[in-house]
Amino acid sequence: MKRVILTGDDFGLARTVNEAIELAHTDGVLTAASLMVSGAAAADAVERARGHPALGVGLHVVLVEGRPVLPPEEVPDLVGPDGEFSTRLVRAGFRFAFVPGIRRQLEAEVRAQFEAFRQTGLELDHADVHNHMHLHPLVLGLVLEIGRDFGLRAVRLPNEPPFRTWRAARTGLARRVASAAFFWPLVARMRARLAQEGLAHNDFLLGMSDSGGMVERRLLALLQGLQEGVTEIHFHAASGREPVLDRTMPSYLHEEELEALLSPRVRAALERPGVERCTFSAISRRPAGQRAGF
Repeated sequence: MKRVILTGDDFGLARTVNEAIELAHTDGVLTAASLMVSGAAAADAVERARGHPALGVGLHVVLVEGRPVLPPEEVPDLVGPDGEFSTRLVRAGFRFAFVPGIRRQLEAEVRAQFEAFRQTGLELDHADVHNHMHLHPLVLGLVLEIGRDFGLRAVRLPNEPPFRTWRAARTGLARRVASAAFFWPLVARMRARLAQEGLAHNDFLLGMSDSGGMVERRLLALLQGLQEGVTEIHFHAASGREPVLDRTMPSYLHEEELEALLSPRVRAALERPGVERCTFSAISRRPAGQRAGF
């Protein structure tokens, strides 16, 4: 069986993102969303999610390119003078590993974000980390250790097959292969840790190399090449532009990604025999032999 989780990331970042995720779920093919509990539109996202219990909402932990849940003075080594997390991902990763005392601040912030999610009353479908920072061993360890206290059952595995995505995009083969080779040890380590903890995860993730460009043509090509197992495809859809999107993702085709999620051709591709749409909760709870599609 080829199972597909279609996830809208950055739920709560902006109202137009929330609108797109709700519409893509009700009128399109989206099955899940990852909630930024510290996002400016988080309350709006939660209100929308409460009206759609079939939408699998997970926690999108933010430790870079965003703002903390805790007051900035409680996590001084994680934020800059503006009170926001760093936008320099590699530098942030080194700081997480080597700055004395930073682990305590990371632990406090991750726990605060899980607690904020619990306060929404939504069921925790899964967890992932903004910009896939849970590939960092320290971040992964904290998410798993703290997540256990909040009923975490599934985690996104950032395992993107480079040749499959290249066949769909026909650009950037060297970049895709180099990225996959660089992250392979971290992905392998994460997979082993998730197995050790008994946590469910996707087998493949699509949308990393083509982030912001998951338009209909590319999505259809990726769906044509689905493999057996669980594939998560993640999106950054929005119903319109907003200043925060222009600042953080200026080149992303947010509205075209929404169009892809609403496309009848995409729906038809997902309704082929042997393909089912699902959520992380479905793969973490389902007894053997029981279907859990949409």
